Amino acid sequence: VTSNSSIQRKPGLQIWTINSMKMVPVPEQAYGNFFEGDCYIVLNDPARSTDIHYWIGNTSSQDEQGSAAIYVTQMDSFLGGSPVQHREVQSCESAKFRSYFKNGLIYKKGGVASGFQHVETNVYNIRRLLHVKGTKNVTATEVEVSWNSFNSGDVFLLDMGKMIVQWNGPQSNRQEKLKGVLLAQDIRDRERGGRAQIGLVEGGSEEDGPELMKMMRAVLGQRAGQLRDAIPDDQPDFYQTAHVRLYSVSDASGKLVVQEVATQPLTKDLLQSSDCFIVDQGGAAIFVWKGKHATKEERHAALSNAVGFIKAKNYPTTTNVEVMCEGAESATFKQLFKSWMEKGQTQGLGKTYSVGKIAKVDQAKFDVMELHARPELAAQQRMVDDASGEVKIWRIENLELQEVSPSTYGQFYGGDCYLVLYSYMRSSQPQYILYMWLGRHATQDEITACAYQAVNVDNRYNGAPVQVRVTMGKEPRHFLAIFKGKLIIYEGGTGRPGVVNTSTGVRLFQVRGTDEFNTQATEVPPRSSSLNSNDVFILKADNVCYLWYGKGCSGDEREMGKAISDVVSRQDKQIVMEGQEPAQFWVALGGKAPYASDKRFEKETPLYTPRLFECSNQTGRFLMTEVQDFAQEDLDEDDVMLLDTWEEVFLWIGNSANQYETQEASKSAVEYLRTHPAGRDPNTPIITVKQGYEPPTFTGWFSAWDPHKWSGGLSYEEMKQKLRDVGSVSQITVVNIKYSTGGPGNISSPPGNKSSQPTPPSFIPSTTVSASQSSAGNSGTYSPEQLLNKNPNELPAGVDPNRREAYLSDADFESVLGSSRADFQRLPKWRQSDLKKKAGLF
Repeated sequence: VTSNSSIQRKPGLQIWTINSMKMVPVPEQAYGNFFEGDCYIVLNDPARSTDIHYWIGNTSSQDEQGSAAIYVTQMDSFLGGSPVQHREVQSCESAKFRSYFKNGLIYKKGGVASGFQHVETNVYNIRRLLHVKGTKNVTATEVEVSWNSFNSGDVFLLDMGKMIVQWNGPQSNRQEKLKGVLLAQDIRDRERGGRAQIGLVEGGSEEDGPELMKMMRAVLGQRAGQLRDAIPDDQPDFYQTAHVRLYSVSDASGKLVVQEVATQPLTKDLLQSSDCFIVDQGGAAIFVWKGKHATKEERHAALSNAVGFIKAKNYPTTTNVEVMCEGAESATFKQLFKSWMEKGQTQGLGKTYSVGKIAKVDQAKFDVMELHARPELAAQQRMVDDASGEVKIWRIENLELQEVSPSTYGQFYGGDCYLVLYSYMRSSQPQYILYMWLGRHATQDEITACAYQAVNVDNRYNGAPVQVRVTMGKEPRHFLAIFKGKLIIYEGGTGRPGVVNTSTGVRLFQVRGTDEFNTQATEVPPRSSSLNSNDVFILKADNVCYLWYGKGCSGDEREMGKAISDVVSRQDKQIVMEGQEPAQFWVALGGKAPYASDKRFEKETPLYTPRLFECSNQTGRFLMTEVQDFAQEDLDEDDVMLLDTWEEVFLWIGNSANQYETQEASKSAVEYLRTHPAGRDPNTPIITVKQGYEPPTFTGWFSAWDPHKWSGGLSYEEMKQKLRDVGSVSQITVVNIKYSTGGPGNISSPPGNKSSQPTPPSFIPSTTVSASQSSAGNSGTYSPEQLLNKNPNELPAGVDPNRREAYLSDADFESVLGSSRADFQRLPKWRQSDLKKKAGLF
């Protein structure tokens, strides 16, 4: 690619802007800043997959947009055709794109061609007002530096270069305020090298920050009139669009033809390698899939075809587009299909795991310590431990809890509902799982009572139990393991003492499982057609009990069948091999009839990527927002989060989540499964987890889980207090505000100052600031020897002990911490702290 000499295949983020139709690299410290008049190309190249995004500013020219699209196609070819391409439009970016900029996107007025710079060299020239919106996907838009830009519901940052004042609208919530502080700190650390100060003003009590208000009025003038009302967040009511359609795109006839092929649920075999396809997710997103044998013209035109498709359908021009090649599909795309088997993920007896996945564990020899030490293993295997903990079971009787006799543990009746409390120890601390087992024939009142009683049991243990909703026939692996190969599920009836269950006298049970961790016996209709050559069956008649071994079952399966048959019946068992049945066997089943005899291949569970959603009504409406490339710090204490791992759905309840969110999240989890475009099983287990009581089956989906870290370790109130503490121990700081009348980035003279000359500097004392004093000499930096492995009292005067890295030169920073400042700032807080500890900067 002639113009792309600056492209390098390296891990991490690379960003270019389009200037005079050419790609110009953006400095790393400006990553996350986007001029509204420009177009950008963003390349993300992690270890797993590569993504190319081209971003379109609201006021960019058609020529720039066209150039960006051409460069993306060329870059895709240069990188071997494997990247996923994304079209992004300002304010409507995809969750994937926003995930690269955890602290938020900043939209700046103007463009590079107009003489604006990504990095302002003279920080005294900076005068801007940023309007901050969002709690998960944060955006900050440059607006007019005037009180007219403010409203009562949002957060605003008045950026004066050396000083950043955050003004919180009286109706803004804690999470929005916290995101504002994190963004202000990001600007300070990344753009100002740590040498700016931050002040906080609560819009509902401005009198509490007189010095900071004095500073704001010096720039904005005196406020006249009332603040404008809060602006509602413009987001769709539901994140997931159920209506999915597949179109083929072909130019075989010499002209482009787009033809509808199928609607949801889609299957992978509909995608033919000889063509290109468009998947339309209800107009919310467009995906283009390029078959490896499609013509070169079809492949090159994929992006423009998608834009043409959007116009033809009259969809908004802001609709997100993803373009991908066969074999390099994105996780979001795969989840639109009912089944998606990867190459090398062969089907057969027993599971296979592709390279890079966790190796299969012999479940008969679970090492409980390994499961606790490696939560990712527990998550993949869906096992918190080896199921050797304590069990207590209640049945719902007359809508109340009735303890079940331990002698009948493992026997579940389809006409009942049960609560199963499982207790185990981890790190010398008791842990609890509360299973709600719902019988297929239980009444609605019993199901409701089961949920109500689960809350009572949960309260009894101070909210510690993880709650798992189990539908009959959909028992998770750990539930099976609890009963040590003796789990029996009766189709109907009840286990209540004294109640006679109506039965024909003949009962048939299908036994599945190879060891005590995965075996269960399920009652099936007592007919010959219920038999299956791959399994063991127990036939219990009036005066005889048969143990029938199908030809396809293994020795382990026979052993487990034999063990569980002793629970079903105390009679002596008559072993019957398939093909050698006595006449009485068929008579008991009502006569001989055809049954399944093909060799069964174990159904392989597709290896889908887990997805995380925030469930919040902080904006006044209940919304669900997807979080891409999630980490533990994305779990907000104020909200409920939904984690979809395909085999189960977790609801994580933050400590400060309100009751309405918790109730709505539970309903939405059911709705999420019902409307999922891949036709998900509505009986998928839904597991409720409370903050601080996360089992390893949940934490294992997060890389490096730290139970002591939340939201970077600090809530908004704690962050605010920390800023106050820093301000109170530092000397009274001064901010040099220049008044000037000309040029971009400057401010007009305040009312009453008619002179066109700059006024003398105003020295304004400030008490609520976060300051790292700039007393590091002329260069503002110190050598590593002066900062590493030093007690706070041994540091040079003015150095903030908590932010020693800010005083290193760029070269020393990279040498000591092993990454550039920009890459370091994008790391999660726990990872930053870890690197600083190892380097001796703590």
